[in-house]
Amino acid sequence: MKILVVVGMPASGKNIARDYAQERAIPYFSTGDLVRAEVNRRGVEPNAENTAIVSTELRGDDGMGVTRIAVATALKAKAPLVFIEGMRSWPEIELIRRHSPCTVVAFLAPVELRKQRIVQRGRTDYSASAFHQRDAREISYGTAIPLALADEYILNAGTMDEALKSLDGIVKRLAAAQDGI
Repeated sequence: MKILVVVGMPASGKNIARDYAQERAIPYFSTGDLVRAEVNRRGVEPNAENTAIVSTELRGDDGMGVTRIAVATALKAKAPLVFIEGMRSWPEIELIRRHSPCTVVAFLAPVELRKQRIVQRGRTDYSASAFHQRDAREISYGTAIPLALADEYILNAGTMDEALKSLDGIVKRLAAAQDGI
């Protein structure tokens, strides 16, 4: 099994990887989905504050609790390739690498474009006023390290098709390298 780890700041385009995986029946696991599911399970309002509280709780003292859940779930898929999205620190990447070979793909987008995307989403756990607070929280988790040390990059400042083409190129290169072994 090969794990493609998708990282990026909020609204940088990580959902492009989700769409790509779903179109190709590749298993996709998101720590954000796990957090939102826990918010719903607890029956609390899914706003930015409650989501942040649950996210912090699930991450635990070492910051890797939700990653452990995602990895365990991904390994059960027993697929040749899976996507895991939402890692915020390098120790999380190392945890994944102890279980399976992985490639870290970072989605990057300019801050103002990401903020526009947040506003357009209209989700209750996102808001323009909380945008910079959320970025600061993500950075405090250690997000900058996986972004800086990623194996591959997708600059998502153009069209969705351009980003999808970049991702497809990465996946095809990985598949060719794996077949060549």
